[in-house]
Amino acid sequence: MRVAVTGASGFVGRHLLAALSRHPVDVVAAGRQPLRDPAHGVEWVELDISQPGKSPFVQLGRPDVLFHLAWDGLPHYGADRHVEVELPRQLAFLDTCLDEGLGRLAVTGTCLEYGLREGMQCEDHAPEPTTRYAEAKDQLRRHLLARQEDGSFGLGWFRLFYLLGPGQSPGSLIPQLEQALRAGQEAFDMSPGDQVRDFTPVDFAAEALARIGLFHANPGTVNICTGLGTTVLNLVERRIAELGAGIRLNRGAYSYPAHEPRRAWGDARRMKHLLETA
Repeated sequence: MRVAVTGASGFVGRHLLAALSRHPVDVVAAGRQPLRDPAHGVEWVELDISQPGKSPFVQLGRPDVLFHLAWDGLPHYGADRHVEVELPRQLAFLDTCLDEGLGRLAVTGTCLEYGLREGMQCEDHAPEPTTRYAEAKDQLRRHLLARQEDGSFGLGWFRLFYLLGPGQSPGSLIPQLEQALRAGQEAFDMSPGDQVRDFTPVDFAAEALARIGLFHANPGTVNICTGLGTTVLNLVERRIAELGAGIRLNRGAYSYPAHEPRRAWGDARRMKHLLETA
């Protein structure tokens, strides 16, 4: 089997390449910037989906499965460019690949598609996006589902929850905390911390993406999550304990994020079933 990964140099992409390396597949990694340390046996293709050139499906080596992770403009979730600029680029790129013969597509979505709904987030809940980023993702999903009605390709839409692990953005919560500890700061500013989130290790998420994307031709919408809710405060205190450090937590220095529910976690049952049958 030959697979391709767009956005391969990103946070999730690098972990997905590592996960795919554990399976007997040929991998083409695509992105605007070459990987500094490409995984053994991975073929690199320089490709910008905003200007993919002629026949992107052919450039990718006519893969059996395309893992599509590329998306520009993050972490500015509320920016109009997600709908006005990025979405048309995504539609054009994926439509071209499908027109050229792509038979299986695995796309990363986001838990933000669920909007401000509280509690367990299930795949059969109607999306209610409250950010332009999530709105654009949902529009892309709807377009692909409509196009899929002719049965010409298989689709996996993977809603990622709150990923943690090596390589995540320096502006994320845990990297900021670690930087504060390295700098010897006396206090760390944070939100009240009682929000409940589904924090998911990125290596676990990458392996789930790889296995479901490879072994299920048409898995549909799937939450990639732990199925467990953890408070932000618990996450922070646990990381401080792991590092054997100490710092005063200035809770409430930042307000609650307006685009996220106070308490939400993923329903992991569908994901677990697909993994068990992979």
